[in-house]
Amino acid sequence: MSRSASPLVAFGVAAGGIAVYSAMDAIMKGLSIASGAYAAVLWRSLAGVALLAPVYLARRRPWPTAAALRLHLARGATGGASVLLFFWGLVRVPMAQGVALTFLAPLIALFLAALTLGERIRRAAIGGSLVASLGVLAIAAGQVQARASEAMVLGSLAILAASVLYAGSLILLRRQAQAADPLEVALFTSIVLGGLLLIGSPWFGGWPAGDQVPAIAAAALLGSISAVALAWAYARAEAQVLAPVEYTAFVWSALLGWLVFAERVSPYTVAGALLIIAGCLVATRGPAPGPQTEAAL
Repeated sequence: MSRSASPLVAFGVAAGGIAVYSAMDAIMKGLSIASGAYAAVLWRSLAGVALLAPVYLARRRPWPTAAALRLHLARGATGGASVLLFFWGLVRVPMAQGVALTFLAPLIALFLAALTLGERIRRAAIGGSLVASLGVLAIAAGQVQARASEAMVLGSLAILAASVLYAGSLILLRRQAQAADPLEVALFTSIVLGGLLLIGSPWFGGWPAGDQVPAIAAAALLGSISAVALAWAYARAEAQVLAPVEYTAFVWSALLGWLVFAERVSPYTVAGALLIIAGCLVATRGPAPGPQTEAAL
């Protein structure tokens, strides 16, 4: 598959992937409420494997290299833990608020890149982190003002932890998408996540109810479409070009949360989301491209 595509096309594909993923979030929140986040993520992952494996095998692609398998394992484990924490928290907080907190991931990714890749942390990143921190405080203030329950506070903390792990998975995704095609990335991510969750399934899993099967299948299909779209986009554009597309999820989550769960988006959540987005945009704003500018992740 040719990897020649304009940044605008890659951005559009990534934006579509985020919209599809937001729809999957709404389905998964409903499943998590009904059966628990662990069971919902487990069965969605296994359904994803069942959906993608026949397509992968029919294409007669060679087995992934050892280096690619290590990347699949690392991102499957990191992203899987992030997904599990996210949906556990999303059961306890409104969708818009939960998604707003995940916007910290691109900012956290900058600091993780400094730790793991030796990149220099710029002043803009520090300033942006301070602005984004005000956004988190605004969302927390909204919880205090609304006298949020202990469950909502724990849900928010779980989503913050998920954001840290998701930031790590973004770094791995850029490397993973360059080592394998989108279908392989999506399939092996589901294989790793499903395999890891199967270990704890006797204690935390459980068989889905018959009326949940269509929702599980829909979540797997939407998740697979989103994963392929994002892997395709990340293989053709730099992470710094695509990172802002994550913020479109706030609009979708607010709309779906209102339509599906009758959730109201508080002014504190909107203000917090805007501050977090502003902080991330400030932090990720780099110097003008030139002969001395290094490539992004």
